[in-house]
Amino acid sequence: MTSSAAPAAPSAISPALPVLAEVVRSGFVEGRHRGSLVVLAADGSVERSLGDPTAPVFPRSSNKPMQAAAVLRAGLDLSGERLALAAASHSGEDFHLELVRTMLAEHGLTSGDLQTPPDLPLDPAEAETYLAAGRVRERITMNCSGKHAAMLAVCAVNGWDRETYLDPSHPLQQLVHQVVEEAADEPVTAVGTDGCGAPLMAISLVGLARAFRSFVLAEPGTAERRVGDAMRAHPEYVAGTRRPDTWLMREVPGALSKMGAEAVQAVALADGRALAFKIDDGATRALGPVLARALRLLGIDAPVVSRIGHAPLLGGGGEVGEIRAAF
Repeated sequence: MTSSAAPAAPSAISPALPVLAEVVRSGFVEGRHRGSLVVLAADGSVERSLGDPTAPVFPRSSNKPMQAAAVLRAGLDLSGERLALAAASHSGEDFHLELVRTMLAEHGLTSGDLQTPPDLPLDPAEAETYLAAGRVRERITMNCSGKHAAMLAVCAVNGWDRETYLDPSHPLQQLVHQVVEEAADEPVTAVGTDGCGAPLMAISLVGLARAFRSFVLAEPGTAERRVGDAMRAHPEYVAGTRRPDTWLMREVPGALSKMGAEAVQAVALADGRALAFKIDDGATRALGPVLARALRLLGIDAPVVSRIGHAPLLGGGGEVGEIRAAF
């Protein structure tokens, strides 16, 4: 593991990537979303792949379980809803924000210590309510504030500098780097800056699927298993009441699920089967249909899969088409 951030190498869009989703309006295919996907069997072997799942990607918020495990390894005692929120891209619902404030206050911190960029709630319905109440963008409302609260708290526990907690050379971020490499079973190939300001480690989709698999198969009591168990026990704190990650973890026993910006998704099942994919153009509107199809490849066909995969296109206020998986 290196101690300084490596520059992210430029990456050209490959026209060879397969179409993962089609945009169909009035029976006419008006657009396509390409990408890469990998499905792992229960023994961890690659069962199916599309595109180039060995190429490095920024997993964005799909890295959050590893970041939460690093916080535990660094000595912060978190469990239950607090640990789930440390691995969250929360919707900005009241119960999320209340717990972030509590987690900060427990360590003598306030929302003013957060270095997240001011933002609106991630959930559109919450954002509308928030704006209608005359409120403005705040750091605590940003969807990563739970993760940042945990990072600040572990700095307080260890006496680490709080002003530089997002620097790649900070002891906490060095530990995150180590945890990501161990979970993915491959080296980090680039370090960038995530939307929330935290260091972001690039790994392959195969590595990302391996990492999620390791969190559900880890020995009880380990940091990785504690994070996986907390996320699955409290999925509404990982996402929100109207989010596919929550639906999936609630309705498929043992499933661990986390999406990331730029259309990244990773899922692991209790028996070790796992998947990860990225839509190349970052279109999150394709996440649901592609995820639903990938889950069916894993043999999961619960009612929640159809709910996740439903992505209608509207015309004149009515449904005139859909985004559908193309593999």
